[in-house]
Amino acid sequence: MLKQIVVISGKGGTGKTIFTASLASLAKNKVMVDCDVDAADLHLLLAPRTVERHEFRSGKTAWIDPSLCIACGECAEVCRFDAISESGEDFEVNSLACEGCGLCARICPVEVIEMKENLCGEWYLSETAYGPFVHAKLGIAQENSGKLVACVREAAKGIAQSRSLEYVIIDGPPGIGCPVLASLTGTDLAVIVTEPTLSGIHDARRVLELTRHFRIPAGIVINKWDINPEKSREIETLCAEEGVSLLGRIPFSKQVAASLIQARPYVETAQDDVADAIRAVWNKIDSEPTGKDRRSS
Repeated sequence: MLKQIVVISGKGGTGKTIFTASLASLAKNKVMVDCDVDAADLHLLLAPRTVERHEFRSGKTAWIDPSLCIACGECAEVCRFDAISESGEDFEVNSLACEGCGLCARICPVEVIEMKENLCGEWYLSETAYGPFVHAKLGIAQENSGKLVACVREAAKGIAQSRSLEYVIIDGPPGIGCPVLASLTGTDLAVIVTEPTLSGIHDARRVLELTRHFRIPAGIVINKWDINPEKSREIETLCAEEGVSLLGRIPFSKQVAASLIQARPYVETAQDDVADAIRAVWNKIDSEPTGKDRRSS
């Protein structure tokens, strides 16, 4: 049975991607997905070789054919976003101001306004030393990151099914916004990586609310737990109060930063308490039933 596991965090900088890269090394029979399409960085640690490249198009922008425009100005009058203006004897659309509502195209008396689909980014199917990897890059100032997340997730699921893989492991974006919702929906387990700080605990609570809303089983990993044992105990108390599994505690180490220079998953660069803790977390994830397993039992 295919299991989709998403690694998320309520805030940035918790070590989520470094942790996920190690899962890529430890897990067998899986496809990796980077759903942080606004600022993707998992590829920096997996050294992917791109096999397929696909355009991502979403939303529409108005375009006026200047050779056919009769310059009546009706489109400019009805545009609530002031995206259409007169340019010499013609009218033109400011693509940055256009919201793609399509009203101008509907009222144009000579039907010379076309709603063109926007090129918003690209997504890739790559091969790595750890297996297939699906990732994407959203264009600068482009929207619909949630739709792009859904696109790469669907592609990864298709690969997993066609190759009879056991896991889809998703590196989700930080926060609780639209791309996080798209990364989380329909998964079997949410692994929440947090840190023992006031903001870390606050944002872990927020992302836990999301998992509870979508009825996704969740577990928490405390990264750098020993920099503030008191706050770590607060997170453990939070787990008990919310009925959430504490998957593990990873200690702080300066070697983590040093390992990034090698651009490899941490468990391949060091044999220390940090690597042991990450392995223990994965073993716990791998051995425990996920959402579908619980529902079928």
